[in-house]
Amino acid sequence: MTVTRLSPVTVTRDGAVGLVEIEHPPVNALSQPVRAALLAAIETLDADPDVAVIVVHGRGRHFIAGADVREFDAGPQPPLLNDVLLRLEACSKPVVAALHGTTLGGGAELALASHYRVATPDLSFGLPEVKLGLLPGSGGTVRLPRLVGVQRALDLMLGGQPIGIAEAMALGIVDEALTGDPREAALRYARELVARHGPVRRTCDRGIAAPAATLLAERRAALSPAAARVPASARILDAVEAAVAQPFRPALARARELFEACRTSPESRALRHLFFAERGERAGRGRDVAQVGIVGSGTMGSGIAISAALAGYQVTLVDAQSVALEKGIARVHATLEDGVRKGRLAAEAAAAASARVRGASDLAALADADLVIEAVFEKLSVKQAVFAELGARCRPGAVLATNTSTLDVDAIADASGRPADVVGMHFFSPANVMRLLEIVRGRATAPEVLATAQIVGKRLGKIGVVVGNCFGFVGNRMLYAYGREKELMLLEGASPERIDRALEGFGMAMGPNAVGDLAGLDVGYHVRREWRAKPDDPRFYRVSDLLVEQGRLGQKSGQGFYRYEAGARRGNVDPEVAALIRAEAGRLGVSQRDVPDAEIVERCVLALVNEGARLLDEGIAASAADIDVIWCNGYGFPRHRGGPMHHAEDLGIAYILERIAAWAGRLGPRYWQPADRLQRVARAGGRFASVESAREGEAPT
Repeated sequence: MTVTRLSPVTVTRDGAVGLVEIEHPPVNALSQPVRAALLAAIETLDADPDVAVIVVHGRGRHFIAGADVREFDAGPQPPLLNDVLLRLEACSKPVVAALHGTTLGGGAELALASHYRVATPDLSFGLPEVKLGLLPGSGGTVRLPRLVGVQRALDLMLGGQPIGIAEAMALGIVDEALTGDPREAALRYARELVARHGPVRRTCDRGIAAPAATLLAERRAALSPAAARVPASARILDAVEAAVAQPFRPALARARELFEACRTSPESRALRHLFFAERGERAGRGRDVAQVGIVGSGTMGSGIAISAALAGYQVTLVDAQSVALEKGIARVHATLEDGVRKGRLAAEAAAAASARVRGASDLAALADADLVIEAVFEKLSVKQAVFAELGARCRPGAVLATNTSTLDVDAIADASGRPADVVGMHFFSPANVMRLLEIVRGRATAPEVLATAQIVGKRLGKIGVVVGNCFGFVGNRMLYAYGREKELMLLEGASPERIDRALEGFGMAMGPNAVGDLAGLDVGYHVRREWRAKPDDPRFYRVSDLLVEQGRLGQKSGQGFYRYEAGARRGNVDPEVAALIRAEAGRLGVSQRDVPDAEIVERCVLALVNEGARLLDEGIAASAADIDVIWCNGYGFPRHRGGPMHHAEDLGIAYILERIAAWAGRLGPRYWQPADRLQRVARAGGRFASVESAREGEAPT
């Protein structure tokens, strides 16, 4: 046996088998050093007359998780993966890809270029490039249709979701399932291949079954509005169209051109920005958590219970009201059963999660809980009373978390008598669906308590972002700046439907008025009653308050900004709302006018950006990237714009300051004073990170 190290690749000659092992922690990403070493290894083994078969294997838990996304900003560095895979595919002896674990993106394309593919049961195979605003740029659009047909290839590339070994084998992507150690099993397969004189099978030599003439046109027409805003989906269709119409090499060259057009697009830059931002900071050492208590069995409490139970925690759901508790437990079971019915959950997993949830009517049931999450009515005095009791009843060392969305975490923590054990865990509704979790650091929160919230959040499948304590934290405080402008424009003459249409056209998942109706307008109304420091402005959220006072609470009452037919989720324009707003504007002395769509979008988005910059100045948000993660995952900000702060950088911070000054001149300076952070970023070259990374008193680098 001969071993040669071409870091980060090891080449081992074991009889007639040449083994190429990639070892590039943590996920064997195909960075430039890996590509160069892989190319050298392939050429060396192909030229070795004693080697009859080549096996490519990834050491660790992953085969190859994809490209090194960090390289995309600077542009391609030779050798390109395309060239490496063409050389691999051209080998004169069979090449076996030994797949296991994560096999995504460039790793999947390497597998497609190999002559044989074997895999272990933990395989996760996919081409998720569309999620980064890209297309598979190293042959995936040309090779995959040759293996699985155009329809299924489009499903995998446009959806971006990975498949397991069963489906990969059914599609003909994987030739054989391996058992035991993946390396040793792959070597056995390779030796058997030599013994039976298995031929070289090049994917590029296969033809493509011509799809129905209308298939590609139908797939274009079926793209969702969100997918249509990002060029990648249409360009995947273009690349597959070329693969059908042209020989392999020209189609491959066309796919590469399309990949480069995607790579340099603002949409892909935005999505790559979020890819890194959503990784979050590494948590420190936390406290052990096995049993989770949840106080409050309403929609939020039961949603948190579902998330915790699915993550494997034992859950005790507490509510003093027996009827509410019964409804909460029923909601947990019904939601899990619905997941099975819709194919989102395995029946066994749902049954196990249901069995982990028990109900209780007294906080004494939480005496042994490791983590207690409070999810009661959003009123400070109510939450303080709960925490006073939790502080006395829960065991020493138990972490006490409040799910408040706006209230003072320090005031809640102080009521417990043990503020070091208290942290904010602000889930978003529905908590079993929404991925965002704002983790609020209180004045006295112990480091291991903060780390516990981060670790638990990750286990729940959430994107946890640590924020400071203030009214509304990051997300909701910015929401009030965004909503402030839309409420003022309602009084100024913009209709609810025009505001929603303009902001949905910008890319927001829903317009703010439709969101208010969905959440319940009374929720914000009660929050504003608790908010002591809200602006002393009779126009501030006056329209929403007026609707609540008229009994218009949104979908729950059948009327809010819109009118809802029985059971309908989409509202109809209600002339009564326009009349109410017109009368209130007159009472307040606000002149009405035609408010153009461009003004609607600009005022709402600039308000978001300016408030976000203030949160950076105050240290409530640690970075602009954190703000982007919060708004893209919790508030429906368009991902293809990268979040409000990234979008501001794309527009230009100097331009943002000009527009804020213009609105101050037109509307007055009350709400249009630029944050100091914006001015500092403009002076530092227009990137928030340049200011965030600079040490105090030094010029940013």
